[in-house]
Amino acid sequence: MAGSSLLHPSPPTLINLNFRRGELGYFHSSTTTHLLNSKPRHCPLRCQSTSTEEPKTKRNLLDNASNLLTNFLSGGKIGSMPTAEGAVTDLFDRPLFFSLYDWFIEHGSVYKLAFGPKAFVVVSDPIVARHILRENAFSYDKGVLADILEPIMGKGLIPADLDTWKQRRRVIAPAFHSLYLEAMVKTFRNCSERTIVKFEKLLERESLRGGKAIELDLEAEFSSLALDIIGLGVFNYDFGSVTKESPVIKAVYGTLFEAEHRSTFYIPYWKFPLAKWIVPRQRKFYGDLKVINDCLDVLIRNAKETREETDVEKLQQRDYLNLKDASLLRFLVDMRGTDVDDRQLRDDLMTMLIAGHETTAAVLTWAVFFLAQNPSKMKKAQEEIDSVLGQDGPTYESIKKLEYTRLIAVESLRLFPQPPLLIRRSLKPDKLPGGYNGAKDGYAVPAGTDLFISVYNLHRSPYFWDNPNEFEPERFLVEKKSHVEGWAGFDPSRSPGALYPNEIIADFAFLPFGGGPRKCVGDQFALMESTVALAMLLQKFTVELKGSPDSVEQVTGATLHTKNGLWCKLQKRSDIN
Repeated sequence: MAGSSLLHPSPPTLINLNFRRGELGYFHSSTTTHLLNSKPRHCPLRCQSTSTEEPKTKRNLLDNASNLLTNFLSGGKIGSMPTAEGAVTDLFDRPLFFSLYDWFIEHGSVYKLAFGPKAFVVVSDPIVARHILRENAFSYDKGVLADILEPIMGKGLIPADLDTWKQRRRVIAPAFHSLYLEAMVKTFRNCSERTIVKFEKLLERESLRGGKAIELDLEAEFSSLALDIIGLGVFNYDFGSVTKESPVIKAVYGTLFEAEHRSTFYIPYWKFPLAKWIVPRQRKFYGDLKVINDCLDVLIRNAKETREETDVEKLQQRDYLNLKDASLLRFLVDMRGTDVDDRQLRDDLMTMLIAGHETTAAVLTWAVFFLAQNPSKMKKAQEEIDSVLGQDGPTYESIKKLEYTRLIAVESLRLFPQPPLLIRRSLKPDKLPGGYNGAKDGYAVPAGTDLFISVYNLHRSPYFWDNPNEFEPERFLVEKKSHVEGWAGFDPSRSPGALYPNEIIADFAFLPFGGGPRKCVGDQFALMESTVALAMLLQKFTVELKGSPDSVEQVTGATLHTKNGLWCKLQKRSDIN
């Protein structure tokens, strides 16, 4: 459940970049992941990119028109800061966050992006990110993001206005308590076991034909696994998507595609009068939404019919390991003193469904992608897993001992944050800090300013990370002293007892789940889920990429996906009985 209070979808300023399952048929852009060894435009550092060509010397007519429009409509409203003139045509070459990185290296940690009809402030600095997300958090909201997601998530935690968010956060946050998470490990394990059994059966069939390995799209498999876990953990509903497909599952994916589409399409055409009836994909979307809402209504009604109202403290002390229904829905319905309005519950559940499914599948996908290129690191993880796990699989206690496996998931989130951008809008005038090498007096931003916090840039900043583009899970075990005024450095001891590195340890140079009051409430759920699934996969199998790393093309929407799946060769480990 990475992201803003669960997820930070990418901003609605990009042209749709085509979801990996091929459901989005509009303009698209993709990038080959020349990971760890290519050079982006304007960037002397080794970093992932789509091209090694020289910077453009001439803008075309569309680019020039876009920049002129920006300057005319909003150029003078944002205070003096370095300006990057956006090239609309870049969107047809590669995802925007690559360009944001190039402009970050060229213009600095805070710059204005002149792009189309608006100007945006792009932040790539932990000091400035900390100011926006924690120190002055309630001076910012989600802006246009809330408008885009409202038809899908209503007043769920992501798009909710500040007052609604404060109320729902107080209700939902206590549900992610330690006994619930402990019980969820059993759900993670059982769902992962379905996937493992499926792989074993496929390998058995292949062995009858004399083969030793099977080829699978692991991204699709992880997507099904994550959906099953969210269904059981949040709604007490078994999608069973690892082995079957139902109208509800199809509707869920249809809604996920639409969430991706709306978070990345340049013009919000779905707001036009009659669009929901005239545009085929919008008719399909509202049909999918009805299927899911009808399902959720039944689950909510059933939970209410068996309601056992009690106080939060007693809810958190239940024997969740032996409860037939240990879901979040059960907790929310049984909580005394809360409104259990059906519509609000539905909004909460829909938000967690979309947020919790997408991000976990992406974390697992990219973790395997990196491990397949680093056999020694895969072997190191397998040795740890063999020494910790028994035949019964992961438990809440054993997760604490899987240190290296946990850090693999975290390092994957550093290199491929889910999502790569956070979006905010200033509610009142503010002054941003200058950040590293920025203006000493900072930067004034008026009310209504849209800001992108580039998590991708933060996580790969050469000013705050050593070897920022290398896959090194071990980096999170080592303290890094600060050489930057206003940044406290990286110190694992700053958050004692934390299972996973967080924004406190890295002083906002690492934001896998956001930071401040609107940080994701499901961060531990998501990371524990990823750890269990990864450990169970590596305990039984070794993984190789079917093709070269460069053949794995990447697209971005609310999260980062592959264009055509993560096709891998899977075989049983030869070093175990």
